[in-house]
Amino acid sequence: MAAILDRVAQKLSQQERLTRDDALELFASRDVIRLGRLADQVKRARWSNQAHFVINRQINPSNICVLSCRFCDFATKRGRPNAYEMTIHEVLQRCSPELREVHIVGGLHPDWTWDYYLEMFRAIHSQFPQIQIKAWTAVEIDFFSKKFRLSIEEVLRQFQAVGLAALPGGGAEVFSERVRKALFPFKIGAPRWLEIHKIAHRMGIPTNATLLYGHMETYEERVDHMLKLRILQDETHGFMSFIPLAYQPGKTKVVTRQASAIEDLKTIAIARLLLDNFPHIKAYWVTMGEEIASVALHCGADDIDGTIGEERIMHAADAASPVSLTRDRLVELIREAGCTPVERDALYRTVHVYNDHVPCESPVSQ
Repeated sequence: MAAILDRVAQKLSQQERLTRDDALELFASRDVIRLGRLADQVKRARWSNQAHFVINRQINPSNICVLSCRFCDFATKRGRPNAYEMTIHEVLQRCSPELREVHIVGGLHPDWTWDYYLEMFRAIHSQFPQIQIKAWTAVEIDFFSKKFRLSIEEVLRQFQAVGLAALPGGGAEVFSERVRKALFPFKIGAPRWLEIHKIAHRMGIPTNATLLYGHMETYEERVDHMLKLRILQDETHGFMSFIPLAYQPGKTKVVTRQASAIEDLKTIAIARLLLDNFPHIKAYWVTMGEEIASVALHCGADDIDGTIGEERIMHAADAASPVSLTRDRLVELIREAGCTPVERDALYRTVHVYNDHVPCESPVSQ
């Protein structure tokens, strides 16, 4: 097992790109400490000991959805006790002057009009001009295109005109037809997801990318997912960050337990090593928890997302993380990890560097 880590270290020193086989051997390695150290070195070469976060709020306007995906605890049907729909006024109540970003995703609502979606953005942009709107997964963009008979370009153009700044990376799940047919057969697959993000990049709209792991996917499928993203990023350079999302078993019980902390850290580290053309790797504290997200800052991650405010999708699946983190707690969490907190906006532009604290050395790098 040491041989693969020696070989990867040699490749990194020569700035040689890792292969599919390299990544699979890294997943098989038991030396998580050395793997984390290699990823930490790559992260530090790019970002020193900085760790990014954003003052943001996630808004899920409705959980009513036309789809019924086996792995999802969030979506429901109209008339059920847990169903809800927000008015634009209710959406605005979740915005505030200190926010830099709102992250808007939700169910594929069967009845809302195109004007409703545009008016939601107009209202946010008008009343809170400092907020950047990061909204709608590729699944939702595809739904809007089909429902309202608009091209993908026209959907994005009209959203841009009313304040859209970026697309989130959700809806990708894992780029495996085997898994898609088993868990979410009615959702778009890899070709359509990648096509929509490619169009967004061509229009100057930056996006993120995710991987949902820890359910029925194999290591090969995880790696192939990352490589498809790497290929598109080589072409467009439009992705800002990659976010591995640990599957929350919830009530669906596709699996009986969440991926282990070892799996979380391995996936973060291998993503940092394999996705050499992605600026940022995010340790999403909502799915992995504060403690593991903190450790991940020394295993290749340079971002932990933000304050969130009220996250419904993962918590519908019984995510154990707190519902929100304040700015002070995020700064404290990053400092506890021995990193320098960097507050950013939705587009990763620096807002403030909290450099009034002398960081300790990385425990993984020692």
